[in-house]
Amino acid sequence: MNMPQSLWDLSGKVALVTGGAAGIGRASAALLAQSGARVMIADLNTEAAAQTAQEIAQQTGNEVKSVMCNILDDAQLVNAVEMTLQAFGSLHILVNNAGGGGGGREAPDQITVDDFIRDFQLNVFAAWRLCQLAAPHMQQAGYGSIINITSMSSINKSPAMSGYASSKAALNHMGANLAHDFGPSIRINAVGPGAIRTAALEKVMTPEIEKRMLAHTPLQRLGEAQDIAGAVLFFAAPISSWISGQTLFVNGGGVQTLD
Repeated sequence: MNMPQSLWDLSGKVALVTGGAAGIGRASAALLAQSGARVMIADLNTEAAAQTAQEIAQQTGNEVKSVMCNILDDAQLVNAVEMTLQAFGSLHILVNNAGGGGGGREAPDQITVDDFIRDFQLNVFAAWRLCQLAAPHMQQAGYGSIINITSMSSINKSPAMSGYASSKAALNHMGANLAHDFGPSIRINAVGPGAIRTAALEKVMTPEIEKRMLAHTPLQRLGEAQDIAGAVLFFAAPISSWISGQTLFVNGGGVQTLD
């Protein structure tokens, strides 16, 4: 029988985290490394990725490396996986954290079809492609866990969110379907953050908005990047070995919206 600590142990595992230089990606990379994994941080910001990798390596004593990756460039997606394999020899965990879009700024009379398409390129197409690239190596390793970072917007209904929100909803459903393609050796799940204190949120946060958000949040605080990292670790580790195709919303028990 596995001891509780071993169910969280990622020793011998290799993780690739996109958007890993800051925020949720950084917190996830750090916790995975702290739990024993060797980690490749892929990020558009090369300098920040390298600095983050160095800091996490110093803090955890584990190998952490970085690679430049624009998730809209297929060649760079291919390279991120190849560099991970070159550095560590295998791949067991993929965290599709990088994404983006115009959530909250997508009134249909103010955006173009190209803006709408870009939401899906960032939040669906890139994640699907990385799944496709990583899966054979996970199957070869005999262990695979893919974690997609989605959003509460995938189930909320709000104005000026049609492209971003629908792309995140597609990401949820994509993962649920890929679970059937990838099993039994690979699990795929999603983590849906509520309002998390990141640099992006701080740009729009006011005391009034925070008060409105907390009015519908039973745990009476906004989330931290570490809260999402804990859910990522749960899905990455053996403790969740019979969970696949699921979306876990980490939101303090409530709903936080900007409107």
